[in-house]
Amino acid sequence: MALQDNIAGIKATAVKRAARPSWMRIFHSKTAIVGLFLVVFWVAAAVLAPILPLPSPTDSDAMAMGNPFPSAAHWLGTDILGRDVLSRLIFGARTVLFVAPLSVAVAMVVGIAMGMVAGYYGGWIDTLISRFSDIILAFPVLVIYVILIANIGPSVLNIVIATTIASSPGIGRITRGLVLGLKEQEYIAAAKLRAESTLYIMLIELLPNCRSLLIVDACLRIGYTIITIGILGFLGLGLPPPNPDWGGMVKESVTVLNVWPLMSLIPSAALVSLVLGFNLLADGMREAWKP
Repeated sequence: MALQDNIAGIKATAVKRAARPSWMRIFHSKTAIVGLFLVVFWVAAAVLAPILPLPSPTDSDAMAMGNPFPSAAHWLGTDILGRDVLSRLIFGARTVLFVAPLSVAVAMVVGIAMGMVAGYYGGWIDTLISRFSDIILAFPVLVIYVILIANIGPSVLNIVIATTIASSPGIGRITRGLVLGLKEQEYIAAAKLRAESTLYIMLIELLPNCRSLLIVDACLRIGYTIITIGILGFLGLGLPPPNPDWGGMVKESVTVLNVWPLMSLIPSAALVSLVLGFNLLADGMREAWKP
């Protein structure tokens, strides 16, 4: 019993020592700092949107419809309906930064559960979950989104459901691979000797040792989901109007692209910068947490 307690104490100390500096190492990566700056910029803009001196993103300015160019009243101009582009851009960030992380979070929970069960138990359970994942992964992700959203309608809930169905098999496969390598480690055998429950081993022993790669994967998937939300908005399958939607803003400006291309370039640049921020942050995390 004393030996088991010593093993548990040494393991806990080692985990604390390894985890304490890991987050700080992110700030030693220039890539991560740039990515974090881009993400924090848009998060701050989204949080402060209601108190910023901006016009309503849904109100039209009839006087500006004939002159959509930047002015003192509309710093980035207006769209074809006379709505302020800057206001729609910032309020659109609120939509994107709520829907994308929420969708990925739900997909991560489902995918990690699938991967943990498949990797830990193995056998026919592993085969069943793996074959289901193979079927979903055989379809192009965008096709799954379009089919689901076109049939069940655009809404935040439906985007979350589509993201979970499309992304959880890939997350599960990553988790399964990690669990297969970790479940043979000595600290797992020690937990079994202590008669710990399967749930305890999965959540307390295995999951913390998978967290680095899963956090990096989640960061990348948020970027991919933001792109997908933009594509759905461009195809008319995004959030219903009058909700500000970056993809929808690009679609609405296609008819005046030759006259006023900035109307399309501004939301496109916002989309690119946010996705780039999450990708750079993920790359920085991968560098910082490299064994």
